[in-house]
Amino acid sequence: MWGLLLALAAFAPAVGRGLGAPSSSVPGLAPPATTGAPNSTSALPGSRAPPPAGKNNDTSQQHVRIRIIKKKRVIIKKRKKLTSSSSLVTARPPVTLDLPQKQEPGCPPLGLESLRVSDNQFEASSSQSLGLGPHRGRLNIQSGLEDGDLYDGAWCAEEQDAEPWLQVDARHPIRFSGIVTQGRNSIWRYDWVTSYKVQFSNDSRTWWGSRNRSSGMDAVFPANSDPETPVLNLLPEPQVARFIRLLPQTWLQGGAPCLRAEILACPVSDPSGLFPEMPAPASSNLLDFRHHNYKAMRKLMKDVNEQCPNITRVYSIGKSYQGLKLYVMEMSDNPGEHELGEPEVRYVAGMHGNEALGRELLLLLMQFLCHEFLRGDPRVTRLLTETRIHLLPSMNPDGYETAFRRGSELVGWAEGRWTQQGIDLNHNFADLNTPLWEAEDDGLIPDTVPNHHLPLPTYYTLPNATVAPETRAVIEWMERIPFVLSANLHGGELVVSYPFDMTRTPWAARELTPTPDDAVFRWLSTVYAGTNWAMQDPDRRPCHNQDFSLYGNIINGADWHTVPGSMNDFSYLHTNCFEITVELSCDKFPHETELPQEWENNKEALLTYLEQVRMGIAGVVRDKDTELGIADAVIAVDGLNHDVTTAWGGDYWRLLTPGDYMVTASAEGYHSVTRSCRVTFEEGPVPCNFHLTKTPKQRLRELLAAGAKVPPDLRRRLERLRGQKD
Repeated sequence: MWGLLLALAAFAPAVGRGLGAPSSSVPGLAPPATTGAPNSTSALPGSRAPPPAGKNNDTSQQHVRIRIIKKKRVIIKKRKKLTSSSSLVTARPPVTLDLPQKQEPGCPPLGLESLRVSDNQFEASSSQSLGLGPHRGRLNIQSGLEDGDLYDGAWCAEEQDAEPWLQVDARHPIRFSGIVTQGRNSIWRYDWVTSYKVQFSNDSRTWWGSRNRSSGMDAVFPANSDPETPVLNLLPEPQVARFIRLLPQTWLQGGAPCLRAEILACPVSDPSGLFPEMPAPASSNLLDFRHHNYKAMRKLMKDVNEQCPNITRVYSIGKSYQGLKLYVMEMSDNPGEHELGEPEVRYVAGMHGNEALGRELLLLLMQFLCHEFLRGDPRVTRLLTETRIHLLPSMNPDGYETAFRRGSELVGWAEGRWTQQGIDLNHNFADLNTPLWEAEDDGLIPDTVPNHHLPLPTYYTLPNATVAPETRAVIEWMERIPFVLSANLHGGELVVSYPFDMTRTPWAARELTPTPDDAVFRWLSTVYAGTNWAMQDPDRRPCHNQDFSLYGNIINGADWHTVPGSMNDFSYLHTNCFEITVELSCDKFPHETELPQEWENNKEALLTYLEQVRMGIAGVVRDKDTELGIADAVIAVDGLNHDVTTAWGGDYWRLLTPGDYMVTASAEGYHSVTRSCRVTFEEGPVPCNFHLTKTPKQRLRELLAAGAKVPPDLRRRLERLRGQKD
């Protein structure tokens, strides 16, 4: 691999490229030219003077010298250059930047991306608009669909700004060690900074720059060559200061100085006590607060199992495309066994491999439940004795390993999201919404087509169907265990979404599309959002481009954006399980120093949501004569066009909000039974059992199959039935 790639003539001949910078420009664009700030110093000998920011200059140069260092040998190569003005590169004076050969962040992020740094800690020389203000200069911030609104995708200085800068106030002295930058997030424009300087201050008036160790001149740092790839630059020497400024020097020609950033900084001691101490993220629980790759995750799950062998079991539901096992931690007082009347609940995380917080929260949850059970905590003890809990921390382990290798600050917004096959698992489940809605439009539900447990479409079961092995494994898991309740943990926002995720109107980008159980799903979503500390913070700002706090931090999935083939919709239509999606944090891959606070933000919500499986009614449907449970009996609630079925032992759970309901239990070969069931606000579930009597035809079938004589009473009933037909 190439070592340090020194800048094109735009930068100093010995300026190294920041870690993570791609070697090519955005597809479809010519090699990007850069525009320098008007106060740029003189150009290299033989090149033109730098043009004013945002202006294009023509050039007749045919070659550009590129200096490349490879294994301590200097090689001079020539490359033909287009004569188009768009390929002009502004030159910089020769300044050597002494950067470490391998750039690895040593200090944690200050918190621009995670929102620990508030909007009023940002300042800038100018801004094109409020939506492009300094508070939008956060790493990985996402823009809305429309440019020019309040939620644009970067900080952008005005085009006429002669000396643009973005400033962050750390509020107390801190040791700055590095900067991570991106360009502007936009589907309409290309804007990014290609080089910048850094300055520091303790009073925001007197400033000093980051200087090169060998030359003593101001260091010019190479920045981005595309909008999205994060680029890390470590300072030649860490600087202790309160304020930091980024001063763009050059940027993509024809564009504007726009950037998103994260600042790396370590705390310093303040023996004089002049500044208030900043509270560090912390938790009262002694847990393993770090990111775990596949090997470390497997070891942690094994350790929890060994520490609590009587309430845990680790099992695999299948393998990823690259052969990594999809491990599940089961937690119950009788692991490995479905107990009659005990509901099954699951948490799934890591569907998108780069959304790492859910993975760590489930690893923390299994540690917490184990520790608290051993301590005799009554709430945890009841939870584990009355519920069978399944935790799948990594549905997409291949994608996570890709993201983990890049690191929390350099993985960007999308790297590792997909599986190794390039499949987005949240669009990979069978679309059962379309056949359901078509049958409803044709008046076939529920008499001809059931409103529940819809079968897999034929196309989906073909050998050449584009179905990821991870998806198949989860579907088989769903079909094998009678799950009642689930949550799918994601990252990148702070909101809880609920089915349907797919819009009913074809090709609609967003549309309110509720299920028949909309009241239940809204309740479940509100429970999680209402007990999540971060979502309930009245002072928190929106993550990206929507303020979900206006709606209680919950939203119908299809009314947010349509997701055909989502796991939530599939779970609802193919099984008994009610599932929601929890977007846990603005930061998809928070730094490990953020994990204690993220655990505190979500701990109560994770526990309270599991307890919602007690909401509604539950019972057993039995044969009146034998008292044996009846499997696959249908439980229908008047007024709700969605039924559930009993498990193999005849037990069932039907999530319902408080109210009075008429409930009917039916099964093939049995007379249906209807009864009233009242759901109260007290903790349930409310018992609602059924005893069904076999129909005469069913009794006759069973007797004939057993070779027994038909009893006189049954013979007389069959004769009366025949007479009625005649």
